[in-house]
Amino acid sequence: MTYIIAEPCIDIKDRSCVDVCPVDCIHEAGRMLVIDPEECIDCGACEPECPVEAIFPEDALPEKWEPFVKINYAFPEGMDKVDPLVDAYATEHNVQNSR
Repeated sequence: MTYIIAEPCIDIKDRSCVDVCPVDCIHEAGRMLVIDPEECIDCGACEPECPVEAIFPEDALPEKWEPFVKINYAFPEGMDKVDPLVDAYATEHNVQNSR
């Protein structure tokens, strides 16, 4: 299991979670932060630091944000895989650039 960053992070990218991650598994994509599932050690340090409550254990991710599992798991393939998935989700769900 890993942690997943979901929709509330789109166009926010607060980075508080990055500062507390002991293994540096949180990375900045074009419009949001993502967790590398291969690097995440499931410590949970990031979850309480997120000011927009965008971070969840994978098994506790709200069903409406299930697409973010694929988005976060795409990280090892590169940002050229992550960014189009985020943009497609944002377009489909009308997530605005300025929150």
